[in-house]
Amino acid sequence: MQTRRQRITELLESVENPITTSEICQILDIRERSLVTEDLKHIAKSVQNEGKQLIARTPICGKCQYEFIGRRSTKTPSRCPKCKSEWILPPSFIIIQK
Repeated sequence: MQTRRQRITELLESVENPITTSEICQILDIRERSLVTEDLKHIAKSVQNEGKQLIARTPICGKCQYEFIGRRSTKTPSRCPKCKSEWILPPSFIIIQK
């Protein structure tokens, strides 16, 4: 039986395109997105030892296309600082070989 983090890691290594935390929860039947968010921080550190890297696509405003570059948080921002829109495309993740 694999741990939740092992299942998330395996999923992120097997996908072709980055996926969001909501998609991870849906695929792996995890009820709380906050658990996945916490796990991603630990997974990023642990895959480095295996010569891999967790890549995170930054959140983007759906209205003005503003990119939230430089955010350390894996959570989706609540609104755009440029246009104040709340239509934010969430960050997505994938694991690749370095």
